[in-house]
Amino acid sequence: MKKNMGTADRVIRTIIAIAIVILFFVGQISGTAAVVLGIVAVLLLVTGLTGVCPAYMAFHFSTKKEA
Repeated sequence: MKKNMGTADRVIRTIIAIAIVILFFVGQISGTAAVVLGIVAVLLLVTGLTGVCPAYMAFHFSTKKEA
């Protein structure tokens, strides 16, 4: 798959995912919110690390600068 995310987008997604995980482990989120945010964190982390966002692909959008 062709990467469609720029560096800033990838960093922001990764930071948000890490923040959600930290909030979970310090007990700030629990129950259903923890499950939903956990799923969101996993999606953000995977897309942030791979540089590919399926939603961007569906709308033919890219934040990656062309070289």
